[in-house]
Amino acid sequence: MFVTVVLYVGSVVVVVMVTNWIYRWRNPKCNGALPPGSMGWPLLGETLQFFAPNTTSVIPPFVYKRMQRYGPIFKTRRAVIVSTDADLNYLIFQKEGELFLFWYPETFTQIFGRQNVGSLYGLMYKYLKNMVLNLFGPESLRQMLPEVEQASCSALEMWSSRPTIDLKDAAAQMIFDLAAKKLISYESKDSSECLRGNFEAFIRGLISFPLNIPGTAYNKCLQGRKKAMKMLKDMLQERREKPRKTQTDFFDYVLREIERKDTMLTEDIALDLMFVLLFSSFETTSLALTLAIKFLVHHPPTHGRARRHY
Repeated sequence: MFVTVVLYVGSVVVVVMVTNWIYRWRNPKCNGALPPGSMGWPLLGETLQFFAPNTTSVIPPFVYKRMQRYGPIFKTRRAVIVSTDADLNYLIFQKEGELFLFWYPETFTQIFGRQNVGSLYGLMYKYLKNMVLNLFGPESLRQMLPEVEQASCSALEMWSSRPTIDLKDAAAQMIFDLAAKKLISYESKDSSECLRGNFEAFIRGLISFPLNIPGTAYNKCLQGRKKAMKMLKDMLQERREKPRKTQTDFFDYVLREIERKDTMLTEDIALDLMFVLLFSSFETTSLALTLAIKFLVHHPPTHGRARRHY
């Protein structure tokens, strides 16, 4: 009888402790009022739902379902609040560095590097931002237009001779070649190593479960970044040993900045910045172009108006 009572009391205590733990997990302490939402399962959070594959070209199901249930602003695991509200997002960008600071998950810094521009803030962030604007500011982009037009026309002519093309991949190749030439004077046809191939391995595992075991997408992602960074470092070292008389690309600009006595730039930060610039220049732009063409093809009236306008 005594043993039965002890087991019963012990079971009740365990149930109460587990229930209390789950409640505290789902309702974390906060000095202010948190928006509605779910913290998901203990330990796992909402990771499995977030990484679930989908083929939508609109709002991802993970975000859309929570918008429908909780509204445009909701909380989720990792003490994160997701905002799909345009007014709040505008306020966040306007008050960056004042009311809000950039923050990225640990897996982001592991993938992109701890010295990447997204993980820095304050004076260093403004310093790197100005560096990028010197290369990709309005005036620089205006001067690049003839090169962009020539590359686009050459690509369209080549695509027209093929029975079919993978538009996303073809656009990514075109933009990568242009960006790599502008940033680091890289020509894929003249190189024995495929820089874009390493970026492709990186991209395939970018949104994957962060399990760093050989053979996993996440591990291949890290290996792709490691190989790409080694190529960039070797190129920078070669440029340092054989400097150019005139500044022609971003590597020249970086070397000039590193050699300044009052510089805030280090080689590691410069290489991480170069990696992010190459990635963002071709991956995001090629995806936007692909979706734009897809929507135009699927909406003939809009396609017709666009042709007449341009």
